Amino acid sequence: MPTPSASAPSPSSDALPSFTGDARPYGGGDPYTDYRTADFPFTHLADLADRRLGGAVLAANDEFFAERENLLKRDRAAFDPEHFGHKGKIMDGWETRRRRGTGSAAPHPGDDDHDWALIRLGAPGVVRGIVVDTAHFRGNYPQAVSVEATSLSGTPGAAELLAEDIEWTTLVPRTPVGGHAANGFAVDDGHRYTHLRLRQHPDGGIARLRVYGEIVPDPAWLAALGTIDLVALENGGQVEDASDLFYSPATHTIQPGRSRKMDDGWETRRRRDRGNDWIRYRLVEQGEIRAVEIDTAYLKGNSAGWVALTAQDEVGGAWVEILPRTRLQPDAVHRFVLGRKVVARRVRMDIYPDGGISRLRLFGELTGEGEKRLRDAF
Repeated sequence: MPTPSASAPSPSSDALPSFTGDARPYGGGDPYTDYRTADFPFTHLADLADRRLGGAVLAANDEFFAERENLLKRDRAAFDPEHFGHKGKIMDGWETRRRRGTGSAAPHPGDDDHDWALIRLGAPGVVRGIVVDTAHFRGNYPQAVSVEATSLSGTPGAAELLAEDIEWTTLVPRTPVGGHAANGFAVDDGHRYTHLRLRQHPDGGIARLRVYGEIVPDPAWLAALGTIDLVALENGGQVEDASDLFYSPATHTIQPGRSRKMDDGWETRRRRDRGNDWIRYRLVEQGEIRAVEIDTAYLKGNSAGWVALTAQDEVGGAWVEILPRTRLQPDAVHRFVLGRKVVARRVRMDIYPDGGISRLRLFGELTGEGEKRLRDAF
């Protein structure tokens, strides 16, 4: 029986764990018992390929066993050992057929043979890390993977991305991966990208793709809109820190749309002291906040009791009250028009004493200085 193995990390202190070889054949019970994974330093960042932001798998050269769209599903991959179809075992991922050589004298795939998928990032940005997850692909995962990126304006289709004049930048060189494992890759490239090309060498299956990074919005688009949500993830807002991430990520509070269930928001554990919980946000850039919306959708017996907001313009500067401590209702949208515009680059939301918030919206406009900095960085 093959034994799972992990390659020895390099001497560098920031080397990421990596995995090689087959996982053990499924032996019953929880299929994730022997799943190989690690804590990667970039997974707190936004997933630029998230379908909630507009991410999509545009095309793939082969999806014989399992369709390409599975790559970006939000839930972790599921496994049903008895789920078979007319083409064979049905897997929760993207799986291609087995490649063959040119004939009986050369039955094996060529060194350059591979399958590919084209991914449109939901939010263009700087990629800091990629996870190619081969969960449940124990003996049918690719031998190696590689990832390239490009940046194009508009909304190009697959045919345009496949044109010979498109310039692709390698983010992850061809690298061996392991089966039934989260294969993570740190990316050191400061450019803004809109699309990726994922290659698997020579064939096989990948369960999920995650593309972690920092969203870089188009300043011309934000300027044309005028009033925007200055903290929205899709516009480039970020969660810098939070007091408690026990039940769910704080980033949920700035995801697009309304929460659709309780765990689609931010919920903290029950406090047994006299403190309170909080999230600190960084806005897309310096802006003037005019209105606030706080939603507690689906948080019925566990919504925050009260909320307060403060804002900071420059790091180290004074924090100014935006919203005094205010009572919240469960499962409700709360809207507040501010008496004056508040110039800010950071906002802190304090909840009392604990509980949950599903969404925070901070409506306003970029300042001239904020818009200029965005344009200079674009």
